[in-house]
Amino acid sequence: MTGRIKKKQIQAELSKTSYQQPGVLICPLCDRTIPKSQRDEHHLIPKSHRGRQTKVLHRICHRQIHAIFTENELARQYNTIEQLKSHADIMGFIEWVRLKPADFFERTRKSRRLSNAKA
Repeated sequence: MTGRIKKKQIQAELSKTSYQQPGVLICPLCDRTIPKSQRDEHHLIPKSHRGRQTKVLHRICHRQIHAIFTENELARQYNTIEQLKSHADIMGFIEWVRLKPADFFERTRKSRRLSNAKA
């Protein structure tokens, strides 16, 4: 569920991309269209680190980011789309997900690196 403020932010994001059809969003990570049912907002710098700027991503892309990186890593090193795309695990994910339909969703697992760090 999104509130009025979030809806206004999404609409403002849509109006910035004039070359697209109205209501059509392109995921900046995988470059596929995002259906309304699969839209998630990703804070480039996590809210826990006082981040405010967001990007609309596919739900699966958003979950993959959080499965690979800690919030500290996102805040310090991977706080732009370009930096995220440069990581080897994300590059492999993008190659895989680009072949899937726009409304594709699959459960995302935490990376072994993050799972082992908690143990």
